[in-house]
Amino acid sequence: MTSLQTQESLASTLPTNLPATFMKEITADFNSERELGRSVFGIVYKGVLPETEGNRMIAVKRLAENSPVPAGKTFEAEVTNLMALKHRNVVELVSFCHEAQKKVVQHNGRYVIVDVIESCLCYKYLPKGSLDKHLYADTTSMNWNTRFKIINGICHGLHFLHKELDGPLVHMNLVPSSIWLDDNWVPKIADFGLSRLFGQEQTRMYTVNVKGYNGYMAPEYLYRGEISTMSDIYSLGMLILEITTGEKNCGYSEDRSARNFVTNVHENWNTNEKIIHKYPSLDANGLQQVNACIVIGLKCVEADRNKRPSIVDIVQKLNGKRVPIFDQV
Repeated sequence: MTSLQTQESLASTLPTNLPATFMKEITADFNSERELGRSVFGIVYKGVLPETEGNRMIAVKRLAENSPVPAGKTFEAEVTNLMALKHRNVVELVSFCHEAQKKVVQHNGRYVIVDVIESCLCYKYLPKGSLDKHLYADTTSMNWNTRFKIINGICHGLHFLHKELDGPLVHMNLVPSSIWLDDNWVPKIADFGLSRLFGQEQTRMYTVNVKGYNGYMAPEYLYRGEISTMSDIYSLGMLILEITTGEKNCGYSEDRSARNFVTNVHENWNTNEKIIHKYPSLDANGLQQVNACIVIGLKCVEADRNKRPSIVDIVQKLNGKRVPIFDQV
């Protein structure tokens, strides 16, 4: 059986709802050496399934202990809905854990036993890990063709979440660590259901107070709590600019929407000379692609959300079509 067939059979053989003891077993008790990445919502570990399951691997996202997850059946129902989502550019959710555990904690100088909910989401394992591990490397390890392929894939995945479901699913955590890569550099969006799982208001309160989220939050989301697909478009723009330029978006507490990074791209990436210096082997078509991605990225990070393109506009622009919104100043 090929590795692809093994991965495809994973969802059909693994139980949907897994016990907390099994989660600890396959991650070596959530050992830090098994850590694959982390985001505002929790840490991802490599889980090695027992021999009875063919020693396959899955990615186990252990949600942070204070994550605003809903209780019991509501959690299970929402996760089951998310497991039904299938797209080439979305990470497949294969199972989960949601179980109360007894834990001893200190309270007012005394040790007491409390119930703590252990919540994990189990995804298909992708060997290359998350985008942030590769993004800022030199261009020989990730050339322009690979970078453009990743941009295209992320945009198609977001098109699926925004336009191809019963209603738009706002991601709200579109950052390099939430983009995972398979062996062929095909990008897949992870963490895609947490806004629906937690509820948008809870998600907003939770993420805004986490420093690791700096640099990707739309101003209207950060300062007024407004949530829409345009919040994702802002984050997508930051991702496109980072992937295209290879430069890191260094959002910090005084600049949480990374306007300094945007200004830097505006000023330094407006000539073909800069692009060719970064990608010396580009042909004319590649040069056109880079220029298009800079235009798209900068339009996505407009401070006024009404000036941002939709994901439909973005996909059309990537396909070489003329889209009026990108001609507007």
